[in-house]
Amino acid sequence: MIRRAAASDFEAIWPLLRDVFRAGDTYAVDPEISKDTAYDYWMTQAAATYVAEQDGAIAGTYYIKTNQPGGGAHICNCGYIVAPHAQGQGLAAQMCEASQAQATALGYTAMQFNFVLASNPSALRIWKRLGFDIIGTIPDAFAHPTQGLVDAHIMYKRLGT
Repeated sequence: MIRRAAASDFEAIWPLLRDVFRAGDTYAVDPEISKDTAYDYWMTQAAATYVAEQDGAIAGTYYIKTNQPGGGAHICNCGYIVAPHAQGQGLAAQMCEASQAQATALGYTAMQFNFVLASNPSALRIWKRLGFDIIGTIPDAFAHPTQGLVDAHIMYKRLGT
């Protein structure tokens, strides 16, 4: 079940964010981000934040944010995190599909992922399968903790088509 996140959900969301951000291998976020700063990043700055529940526990989360203000405000950006115990079960794809419908309902006409790492082949495979195109690549954009400098892709999909 995917539903809108409440502020009270953050206690369960935080360990997912903390572990992913601390690993430093998929998100361009300070690995030492504080809980309060993470709350602002994931919950407050978002147009909407959602959680995916399995067996009454939060198994994943995502946000929808306006990608750019003003003239770019019709395009959103999303970030997704799946709990380790729920990975490999199609939850990321389910959340991405749900986010597209929810973004459309919020008035967005397109979705853009600004920083999909070349070192994250599973994310690239899922997003491509769901209709996202790589529209640009930033060479050596991310200092991966074990792979060194890796490229980051910008991915885009027009919504409602």
